This record gives sequence, structure tokens and C-alpha cells, in this order.
Amino acid sequence: MKGVPQRVLVKGPEELLADRAVEEVVSAARAVEPEVETVRLDPDGYTPGAVAMALSPSLFGGGTVLEVRGLEVAPDALAEELLTAVADPGEGNVLVVWHRSGNKHKRVLDALARAHAHTVEAPALKSDRDKVAFVQREFRSARRRIEDEAVQVLVAAAGGDARTLAAACAQLVADTEGMVTVEEVNLYHGGKVETTGFKVAEAAFTGQRAEALRLVRHAMIGGLDPVPLVAVLAGQARQIGLVASAGQRGSGQVAKELGMAPFQVDKARRMLRGWDAARLGTVIERLAQTDHEVKGAARDPQGAVERAVDAISRLHS
Repeated sequence: MKGVPQRVLVKGPEELLADRAVEEVVSAARAVEPEVETVRLDPDGYTPGAVAMALSPSLFGGGTVLEVRGLEVAPDALAEELLTAVADPGEGNVLVVWHRSGNKHKRVLDALARAHAHTVEAPALKSDRDKVAFVQREFRSARRRIEDEAVQVLVAAAGGDARTLAAACAQLVADTEGMVTVEEVNLYHGGKVETTGFKVAEAAFTGQRAEALRLVRHAMIGGLDPVPLVAVLAGQARQIGLVASAGQRGSGQVAKELGMAPFQVDKARRMLRGWDAARLGTVIERLAQTDHEVKGAARDPQGAVERAVDAISRLHS
């Protein structure tokens, strides 16, 4: 098929990105040959000869896009079939191989490399920096803009995995116009635990005691689990401490080293005002104690969180 690579290697564990890569290949193939067939082959459903059968010429013409998932757990017989298919996928066929990680069946990977297979990366979204970059790409792809602060709030609210983040981005793109703001993200996702924790942390670490206490009490009345809230507070404290120890180098360089986004570094630096190493150390110790309390050591875990938020706010100078 003209303009469609016959061999595609998808590398990385992120399923959403891998699925998108396959969808793009199928769309490109169907643009050339509308009658193209698609076949998905998983290692646990493999039977000998399945690859050859999928790629054999069809009586009805057209080609086949064969997606083989999970090369890293494929049986040896499947790997051997793939070596043959990589050498010659067959006229009009496209072979897509998804390899999450590791070196198992390296011969297949090497064969794909020698055949100049088109490679698509599907890395895991491990850090907040990865998730921020993902959100920014989603909005760029949709030809929309989103405020930097709104990106951070969205990651905090819906950053559990790529699919959740992608769905949140799609909702905002569909339901808003122009630049997506913090207010709009809060409107759609403000009820999420992480967003509430983000708001409490911001108020507490900037010394807004009354607002921090109002937010945490409202969260507790609403039934918020105190454990993830304490985790958000502890994460903010660690982030401030890391940025403080990084000195005054450029935000981009510091962000890369710490696995953060540049605007997160800038924000942490703004929050540093009013903190020194001693007080920040006190906060970290207090939150470690609070974490122990909310996980069963205290009879009143909600009260433990409120006392911690009050202490953080008071320590800010």
C-alpha cells in the first residue's frame, strides 16, 4: 500500500498510545485500500500458523493489517513466525508489533530494525512532567490552548492514567471554547480528591490559614478520604524542598532533573517565599506523623488532617 509502512514497531507500555498508533496505521491503510482487513493477535490466544494464516492472500483481494500485541510475553513459536513475516509481510499487508519492554525475542526486534520498520514510542506516563507534556500534546492536537496552571490542576484531578487524562482533555475540548482556564477545569473536575488536595495545599503552603481550614473542613464534610489528601500535602512539601535544593538555575533545567514541568518549578519557587529549611523540615515530619494517624493510629483522622493544615499555615512566615 503506497505511503503505508509495511512494518511498524510500537515500543513502550502505554496502552492508549499503542492503540492510537494501531488506529493510525489502520486509517492510513484504509485510505489506500478501503477493503483492508484487520486482525489482532494476542500471545495467550495464539495457535501455530496464526501469523501465516492472517497474512495469506485473501480471495476477496485487499490486504491485512496484522497487530501482534505483547511480543515481550509471546511464545517462541509466535516469535519464529514473526521473523518470517518481518522478512516478507506479503503484498498489501501491514505487520504491527507491540513490544512493551525488556529484551525477550530480541531477534524479532533486531529484524524489524534491519527492515527499517516504522517505530512509534508509547512510553509510560510516570511523572507529573510526563503527564503535563501529555496534556499539552492533547490540546495542541485539538488545536486548542490551555493555561499552564489549568494543566497542573487537570493533572492533579485526572492524572491517574493516560486514558483518564485523555478523556478529561476531550471533555474540556468539546465543552469549552477558546483558552481553557483553571476555573473551567475546576468546574468539570473540581470534585476530584486530588484537585481538592491541591487547593488545600496551595492555601496552606502560602499561609492562607483561614482559606486552608475552610477548604479542608469542606472536604471532610463532603466525605473526602484523608489519606490521599495527606499524600497531596506531603507531595507539595517534597516538591518545595526539591526546588529549594536545586538553587537558582533555569526552570527548564531544574524541571528536567526533578521530573517536573517548568511552570511547576516556578510555582514552587514562588511558594518558597516564607519557608526556610528548618520550617519545611518540621512540616515534612508533621505530615509523616499525620500520615501514620490517618492510616489507623488516630481515632479522629479528619481532625488530624485539620490540625496538620493549621500547623502548616501557621509555620509560613
